[in-house]
Amino acid sequence: MANDNLWYEGIPFPRVNFKLEILRKAQEEFMVEDDDVVTVTYPKSGTNWLIEILCLIHSKGDTKWIQSVPIWKHSPWIETQYGFASANKMEGPRLLSSHLPIHLFPKSFFSSKAKVIYVIRNPKDIIVSGHFFWNSVNLAKKPKSMEQYLEWFLEGNVPYGSWFDHVRGWVSMRERENFLMLSYEELKQDTERTVEKICHFLGKKVEPEELSLILKNSSFQAMRENKMSNFSLLGDAYLVHKNPLLRKGVTGDWKNYFTIAQAETFDKVFQEKMADLPRELFPWE
Repeated sequence: MANDNLWYEGIPFPRVNFKLEILRKAQEEFMVEDDDVVTVTYPKSGTNWLIEILCLIHSKGDTKWIQSVPIWKHSPWIETQYGFASANKMEGPRLLSSHLPIHLFPKSFFSSKAKVIYVIRNPKDIIVSGHFFWNSVNLAKKPKSMEQYLEWFLEGNVPYGSWFDHVRGWVSMRERENFLMLSYEELKQDTERTVEKICHFLGKKVEPEELSLILKNSSFQAMRENKMSNFSLLGDAYLVHKNPLLRKGVTGDWKNYFTIAQAETFDKVFQEKMADLPRELFPWE
């Protein structure tokens, strides 16, 4: 699998839309501004859902922006070729996105007042979602089975590397006032309360009717039907087929795919790697 990845500082990346020089510039030269809001996630953790919510908070629930501009232009990924160029042209305040582990994140962030929202998700669900996603796009090597993808995941031999290292790195920021950590599970369980928490973190006041619009227009069904949000506009260079990349948007789907042995194997590795972190950071079974 190594030959199918682009490696930078020990982390594998997809080869499509990534370049070593851009990854270096993102880390060393990209200027994070004080009024930036950056969505940071490990892939398949609810990134696009949070981007849609942030866009709707910005527009107070108005859908004109999210229904006329592709989602990757709303909040560009700063480590990709397209996203890096796009972000550098944007006027502030900017919404930005990244899957970068903390040690490869723009150095300028750490002395800024920019806000980062970090979303974690049950890694078993990430594995299921990742298996289907990488088989749906022409970005990285396609796993032949769920079992093979589980092996790759546990080895950290998937795009953006080890989930365990990614989470350990970013949760170390959780006491900083410009850092908000959320879980996909709490977003699903109580979207309204979580959106209110995001608004409070951003210092944004939304009226009840605006909140209702934000919730309605960021729902999974609304995003799946919005061609600007479901990635159906991407061409054959990216997509294996034209089906929307938003697959289910649920929690606990891993139970439909993991064998008992696979679940036990994963739980053993999780305990070994994450046992010293507070259990309440991981609000799933």
